[in-house]
Amino acid sequence: MHFDQIEPLCWIAAIAAMYGAIGIGAVTLLAAVRLRPSREAAIAIPLVVAGALVMLLWRGAGPLRLFLPSTLVLIALLAYYRLAIRPRMGWAVLKANREDGRQTALHLILLSGSLVFLVPFAWLVVTSLKEDKEMSQFPPVWIPTQQVMQTVNGAPRGLATSEYRGRPVKVAVMEEMDTGDRRLRIVAPPELAGTEFTVDKARVKEIRHFAPVWKNYPEALRFLPPETHFGLMFLANTLQVTLLSILGTLLSSSMVAYSFARLRWPGRDTLFMVLLATMMLPSAVTMMPVFLIFRWLGWVDTLKVLWAPSFLGAAFSIFLLRQFFLSIPTELEDAAKIDGCSYFGTFWRIMLPQIKPALAALTILTFMGAWNDFRGPLIYISSQDKEPLAYALQLFQTAHSGEPALLMAASTLVMIPVLVLFFFTQRYFIQGITLTGIKG
Repeated sequence: MHFDQIEPLCWIAAIAAMYGAIGIGAVTLLAAVRLRPSREAAIAIPLVVAGALVMLLWRGAGPLRLFLPSTLVLIALLAYYRLAIRPRMGWAVLKANREDGRQTALHLILLSGSLVFLVPFAWLVVTSLKEDKEMSQFPPVWIPTQQVMQTVNGAPRGLATSEYRGRPVKVAVMEEMDTGDRRLRIVAPPELAGTEFTVDKARVKEIRHFAPVWKNYPEALRFLPPETHFGLMFLANTLQVTLLSILGTLLSSSMVAYSFARLRWPGRDTLFMVLLATMMLPSAVTMMPVFLIFRWLGWVDTLKVLWAPSFLGAAFSIFLLRQFFLSIPTELEDAAKIDGCSYFGTFWRIMLPQIKPALAALTILTFMGAWNDFRGPLIYISSQDKEPLAYALQLFQTAHSGEPALLMAASTLVMIPVLVLFFFTQRYFIQGITLTGIKG
């Protein structure tokens, strides 16, 4: 059996050993800190730090570089915990330490999952900052670099290393010939400076340093047609659709949800079941009837078709807000009625402010759906001056598919508003989702 056949299993074992070392290190450190006096902590902290340094600085190749140091650290920490710390732990400390172990394992799993989901986004950003020559390299380049430049004869030249008569030299690339050879000029050592010679490109190693290619972003905008004003026209269309979709969804869905939750009228529960049943219909089933309706209205190739349906409500949004309305105590509504408040006044002034977490979550969901909508513009929009960002990005990909750096830069620019919004509002989003269905 060749090593290549068992290499995946070796990597799994190495990663498991690393996770075990990290988990035991965290549990040992927390347990040592809880003991009084904290003599064990004075030993545990240097031991954990030394273990981390061993894992980081261990030299080797392949999975053994990770497996061997992780296993050694795991055995050392586990032995110290079992022999020095565990015997001195009372039942209360032992119970708390078990909970620490459970939380450590849970957070390691969640952290690993988050890293897996972050890899595509990290690759998107890194690729948008790389030169074209780094796009197809294997293994992939995760740190964007550029060749170090130096002015030679009044012109910037890329620096590299090569050999001249068996001596390593630092050279400036003067010319790239059609045959693939490179004409070089020595810049160091000083005694050979100015000497020019020609070698095969395979013997020339570029001197590179960390330097993101920020110019990819303005170049991506300059590649857009002039009439789009560097993409501002697409941005204006997207903002119009997004803001009107949010307004329509919040108004229509909240009113319908209030009616289903707090008002009594014939056929309410039956109609609500029918509403929920529409969530099981694939959107492809209703695509053609909806298109015929919009064509009859004369809305094809207008932005109305992208935001007008939001003013008619959505099944999921209505269900989400209905569950929140059901959780509000009836005493608030009764007090409003005693004060002479109308149904709409009760809804607007009393009930709606009580469901702010749900409205915030619904705003985020609607924003992301409208901002990233691609199918709607693909079906209904044919004029360039009405295209939103998502559809314009697809056209950009079609026109510049051979320039991945510019494509990734354009994709990053489109994603930034969504990421910023979710980063600053994730607390409201999570609160709105977790409180759904809780009855007070």
